[in-house]
Amino acid sequence: MASNKFNFGSFLIRLIFALCLVFATYNPSEYSFYHWTKNILETGFTPLFAFSGVVLLIGWVIYLRATITSLGLVGLILAFAFFGTLLWLIIDMGIVPADSIKMITYIVLTLLSMVLAIGMSWSHIRRRMSGQVDVNETDDDL
Repeated sequence: MASNKFNFGSFLIRLIFALCLVFATYNPSEYSFYHWTKNILETGFTPLFAFSGVVLLIGWVIYLRATITSLGLVGLILAFAFFGTLLWLIIDMGIVPADSIKMITYIVLTLLSMVLAIGMSWSHIRRRMSGQVDVNETDDDL
């Protein structure tokens, strides 16, 4: 029987999937769906390309919907402000040089993945911190 307890491992799984989603969509190494799309005239439109696009779209819809629902506008603003100022701090401290566009891109993509993973996990985290349970409206349209 599966456990319904939320722990760091649960968050880590959500983070790993968010990293896969974000980096499969775009990354500076040029091995991403974005770069594949740019070269579609050379490679041709294939069933694998279409299937990959649909899988990525499903992943983005799931993560974005859960993140927007659980964090809301204020939570999203705070999350992006937190991670944006964190990026600013590590550049200002000289940990990452400001002219290293590739490194900053990797960091921004990782921080975006963190926002998505936190959004997917926020209801569990809030319940742990406050003891309150979120009740979302059900979709009667399905």
